Amino acid sequence: MQYRRLGRYGVRVSEVSLGGWLTHGRTLDQEATTRVVRRAFELGVTTFDTADAYNRGEAEKALARAVKGLRREDLVIATKCFFPMSENPNDRGLSRKHIFESVHNSLRRLETDYIDLFQFHRFDAETPLDETVRAIDDLVRQGKVLYWGVSEWQSQQIAEVVGLCRQLNANPPASNQPSYSMLNRSIESAVMPTCAHFGLGLVVFSPLAQGILTGKYLPGSEPPAGSRGADPESNMWMGMLQDQALLQRVQDLKAFAQDHGCSLAQFALAWILRRSEVSSVIVGATKPEQIEENAKASGLRFAPEVFEQAEKILAGSE
Repeated sequence: MQYRRLGRYGVRVSEVSLGGWLTHGRTLDQEATTRVVRRAFELGVTTFDTADAYNRGEAEKALARAVKGLRREDLVIATKCFFPMSENPNDRGLSRKHIFESVHNSLRRLETDYIDLFQFHRFDAETPLDETVRAIDDLVRQGKVLYWGVSEWQSQQIAEVVGLCRQLNANPPASNQPSYSMLNRSIESAVMPTCAHFGLGLVVFSPLAQGILTGKYLPGSEPPAGSRGADPESNMWMGMLQDQALLQRVQDLKAFAQDHGCSLAQFALAWILRRSEVSSVIVGATKPEQIEENAKASGLRFAPEVFEQAEKILAGSE
């Protein structure tokens, strides 16, 4: 496993991180969660991503149990807040009240004294930005949060919050967590250069496009049993499964990756890590073998022309 700085900051994160959105506290029992987390740690994965909204706090609890006994100093734990946690009108968003309560609730569920990276899951248009900035800055100064970041914010929102932090002499965001993959390159035009300009590290999610870039979804076939594509509760963002031509191009790309000595998933992760703006890619895993495969993407490098050819295959232009 190789490690990168989180943007311009000194803390280092593993190139491959383990997330728990669809697994921890949900589809995996505690024993399975612990096996995956411990195997990830053995492979050098130090960065673990979760959120309060993941199964209403159960993902944080599952992660806490999984890392029990490991040295806290060896872990970089990232969690988030924004989405509703109850019917209470104040139990959501980025108000001072909700941020403070979210941090303290996450600390309790994670069974830790501090959060390495606390991120705002979405932008809150209903709360004054200075209220949000002052709240998280207070928590950083109290030592309950070491670094803070955003997730799925637009470039102008990132620029605005960094400028406001400078005006208020407040700690600025250290990271942005957007969706990014070979099938979703929307951040390249504005978000990625904005983050690079202001020194935010990109910790990207859905790097395998909800599993499509593993090559397991075959054109003309039903999704494999047990896969996300076969789960009506979690496949609502997988419209690309209906694109049979795309699925065929993915199979072509799979063969191309294998010709270059790696799996399609490893190649897709390496394609993301080709960008210096990216600090880490978040992957999910339901069993140790999956994290073993994905972890091998760390340090996997190819010449630019190899990636260019792969992009052409995926675009159907070659």
